[in-house]
Amino acid sequence: MSFGLPSLKVKPSQPSEFSVGVGDGVYGIQSPMVAGLAATKSSLGFSHPLEASERNFHKNQQRMQMIMLRNAQGLHAPMRLAMELKAADNIGRLPFLPSSCMMRDVLLGRDEEIGFEDILNAAEFREQVGQPHAVVEKSLGIL
Repeated sequence: MSFGLPSLKVKPSQPSEFSVGVGDGVYGIQSPMVAGLAATKSSLGFSHPLEASERNFHKNQQRMQMIMLRNAQGLHAPMRLAMELKAADNIGRLPFLPSSCMMRDVLLGRDEEIGFEDILNAAEFREQVGQPHAVVEKSLGIL
């Protein structure tokens, strides 16, 4: 009689199916070889109370500038700037190639600033892991 208790002998267990980085892994974390290290870090949460404020700084600043632009020049100016920003965001590249977003920076006036991300976000220091074919297949929904 077992009474629903586990056996005293340890039995090895194997997963019933093997997945190649699709969705969540065995421990509920995406595979960094397919999703990259940034996908895993973003799901962990904030490490400092000011991090949430700093992430939204540019968005809040842009919203305030749009309101001031609307009050000064009318509704057409923020609408035109929003249309140009949307067009700048739609410039396509392959998913595994990094983008400098130069057109967006020029439209927002950030091309004349030197910030934290300009110095410490150089291409040779990025934590990007991924095989080009796997990244493209994931973005197309094949993988």
